[in-house]
Amino acid sequence: KQWYQRRVAITAGGYKLACKESVKFIQENLAIPAAELGKNCLLNVAKTSMSSKIIGSDRDFFANIVVQCAEVVKFTNTKGDQKCPIKTINILKAHGKSARESTVVKGYALNCTVGSQLMPKSIKNAKLACIDFSLQKSKMKLGVQVVVDDPSKLEAVRQREADITKEKIMLILNAGANVILTTGGIDDMCLKYFIEAGAMAVRRCKKEDLKRIARASGATLVASLSNLDGEESFEPAFLGAADEVVQQRICDDELILVKGTKAKASASIILRGANDIYVDEMDRSVHDSLCAVKRVIESKSVVPGGGCVEAALSIYLENFATSLGSREQLAIAEFAHAMLVIPKTLVVNAAKDSTELVAKLRAFHNASQTIEAKRQFKWIGLDLENGKCRDNKEAGVLEPEMSKVKSLKFATEAAITILRIDDMIKIYQPSKEDPNSYANAVKSGRM
Repeated sequence: KQWYQRRVAITAGGYKLACKESVKFIQENLAIPAAELGKNCLLNVAKTSMSSKIIGSDRDFFANIVVQCAEVVKFTNTKGDQKCPIKTINILKAHGKSARESTVVKGYALNCTVGSQLMPKSIKNAKLACIDFSLQKSKMKLGVQVVVDDPSKLEAVRQREADITKEKIMLILNAGANVILTTGGIDDMCLKYFIEAGAMAVRRCKKEDLKRIARASGATLVASLSNLDGEESFEPAFLGAADEVVQQRICDDELILVKGTKAKASASIILRGANDIYVDEMDRSVHDSLCAVKRVIESKSVVPGGGCVEAALSIYLENFATSLGSREQLAIAEFAHAMLVIPKTLVVNAAKDSTELVAKLRAFHNASQTIEAKRQFKWIGLDLENGKCRDNKEAGVLEPEMSKVKSLKFATEAAITILRIDDMIKIYQPSKEDPNSYANAVKSGRM
């Protein structure tokens, strides 16, 4: 066991050193500042992310949508760093029509409508109240009974039940709210008060949507009106602000749009497709692309894709391993060999000759690292549509540098963790003995 642990320590040390050198090599030689590539950098990253997805054939169209939304919601924080909160981008799905009829809407879109047709369809300078409870006629809790001696007092009990909800509604309206969004229901009696006040009430909103709207508008999602004094109150500080809340018909549905949120900008993507399964897959593809664009905006650095980074690391680590005179040399050499799994898999998935294409790719990167005049070959990657090698920086096949570095680090840690597990617990299945067998009958005294 001690011998095994010593070998594991040597291998783990080699892997860690290889990972450290890989990250250093990427940052010094392969990383490209996003500003150097101009406006097309984000578009190319989005296209690369979508190229293997179901919307790959329409990647030019969807890349524009993704980048447009990312540009709307990005902001600069107090430290001067750019942030792109993709959670403020709502993706709505509506099956029907073609995928190219998907649209972008500036503002947060809710797949809901106003509670009554008598309510206004548009409110400027909106004050939003986000509440997480129902506004319905109050009923006695289960097990609570009201015993009345005088039948004439029954009407007073019913009136008080109605007044409890009315008081809650008036607290919200008196705080200045003119748009009320709730996760629960609003009954007809309560809708009457909102109509009289000229407010817009929207019921049955998703809680996740309300949380996002609250963050974007500066509102507080209120779960109860009770305060610390045991009384009910609704402070004006709980309200969010937006330039306009409007109900619009987009595609085939009526949607509530929250435009010009004060705290953070927001945007929505409405995806169209042939059926629900297709639209769900589109949603996953667009989300992956948004995550890739977010990484580039925040890290401001990209690397060439198409197996370029892995082939370059394979050559570099092989040469680096031969410069070591310790036992870690073998571990680093195996790490370098493992890097080729990515380009080989890419070629096999494209139904090409992996041996020939990967050999050509390695030859290009070996020349770039050994011959000064061929340094530009370090951008060479795979072109699997034509079955050859090409300059992927010029072709626009780009990936976020942060994602590549994190993948390397996480994979290395996972491999080391598996190596350190040297014990195995095995549970043997109990034998199924017949309780009526002769031996068991003798043992139990039945015979």
